[in-house]
Amino acid sequence: MRTDLCTDRNLNHRRAFGTRALTAAALVLSSLLLSACGGGGDGGDHDRLPLPTPNPNPRPNTLSCSSEGLAKSAQSSYATVCMLTSSGEIVFELYTPYAPVTVNNFLRYVADGAYSNTLFHRVDRDFVIQGGAYTSGMVERFPAYAPIVSESNNGLANLPGTLAMARRGDPNSATNQFFINVVDNPGLDYKNAAQPGYTVFGRVISGMATVQAINAVPTYRYSDTDLQPQQEVLIYWVQRLK
Repeated sequence: MRTDLCTDRNLNHRRAFGTRALTAAALVLSSLLLSACGGGGDGGDHDRLPLPTPNPNPRPNTLSCSSEGLAKSAQSSYATVCMLTSSGEIVFELYTPYAPVTVNNFLRYVADGAYSNTLFHRVDRDFVIQGGAYTSGMVERFPAYAPIVSESNNGLANLPGTLAMARRGDPNSATNQFFINVVDNPGLDYKNAAQPGYTVFGRVISGMATVQAINAVPTYRYSDTDLQPQQEVLIYWVQRLK
């Protein structure tokens, strides 16, 4: 079982609990998953296991978003950001009306350049890809700001291509780490105060092929919570478009 994690175009802003059954495993998943973590467990034998190898393309081939990405951004009525990775480009729209604290926190890190030269450090295939806090060599880049209040009870579901915040056990512990849902993950949705889920605050509007490419990379499986690409998946930069 996966443990600790360290929509449609019209958003379909409804919770999916009534239409997507939560299995017992999913309920356990939602309480244990997606902590803001990564970087190798507790030492010991892990310290002798291989780290992801450096990406052969350490520098971006462009410093600007593509014409396709810009066009998708222009069509959105929300704030948007463009992310360039070593697997390709991703453009997100960010749902400020539904998660204002979360979006503002994310955009603050974007404005600081805090996501430049970081990694997608966790690839849990056909589940989520997670990043935002580790640089090459699995060196942690610590958050610059205090944790934020959870906004998971906002009606947005963890559907394929949605952007959400990683956190620790405390629902109000998210800082700089985020994840992209690769599939429909109802076990990560808000259910009640005891099962608070994870805050969805955006969605991929261009670049799902990039998400799928990252999802497919070979990984080292150190544990159920520590699945790292065998070769580093770089985030070269993240830029706000509007």
